[in-house]
Amino acid sequence: MEYITELSALKDVIRARGSLLIAFSGGVDSSLLAVIAREVLRDRMNCVLLDSPLLPRRSYREAIALAGEYDLPLTVLSFSLLSRDDILRNSRDRCYFCKKGTAELFHNELVRLGFSGVADGVNLSDYGEHRPGLIACEEEGILHPFVEAGITKPMIRAIARSMSLSFWNKPSAACLASRLPYGDEITPERLHMIEVAEDALFDLGYQGFRVRMHGTIARVEMRRDLMEQAFKDRDAILAALKSAGFRYCTLDLEGYRTGSMDEVL
Repeated sequence: MEYITELSALKDVIRARGSLLIAFSGGVDSSLLAVIAREVLRDRMNCVLLDSPLLPRRSYREAIALAGEYDLPLTVLSFSLLSRDDILRNSRDRCYFCKKGTAELFHNELVRLGFSGVADGVNLSDYGEHRPGLIACEEEGILHPFVEAGITKPMIRAIARSMSLSFWNKPSAACLASRLPYGDEITPERLHMIEVAEDALFDLGYQGFRVRMHGTIARVEMRRDLMEQAFKDRDAILAALKSAGFRYCTLDLEGYRTGSMDEVL
């Protein structure tokens, strides 16, 4: 078992809370937190998955399946964006407003269950990036057990792998709004185009990529080790992205990286 000291610290942090509501997405961070909380707190924990137009249907299905695989009690709540202009206008502080809105839903569920706090999968690796949502979390009292235990993203994957958890190497995910440049309005039509395009690449067997939307141009970020194969598959990729509604398709030579839309800030 890797990082025994940090894992023990994490369990102590969780145990000290007595009960927790886990902000669950089905990603490696929140999934590991949920599995450990289930082990430590048993019936005094519950996961909440927020369903919104920003959550790809593929991610939704995977989260539901993962909760079932690990016997995680799960509540699905709807988060409507259609009335939230502060989110839809997609400013550089979009994540702040989104986290403020979701915190209200979490706190309502927290009161209903009578639990002590809401916890998420934020870890030490999340600091130092453009994360306005972290400010909202601090303001709303969202707990970060991984941070309290001194755990980073690589540690999370290593711990999950040591525990033989099926999701240990699951690719990082982000909401669909992260595919749009700041200032480009979030609309159902744009989100649909992005999701259809990314689903097509998943169906072609790709992992570790993003389809960034620049008007009618799809800028595909692909892991560098997959670029040669992507070029070989260019006809299928081009057909899929044009079918999704894009006019032009480009392959970003810099490759896949998280937060690339923040590079202009």
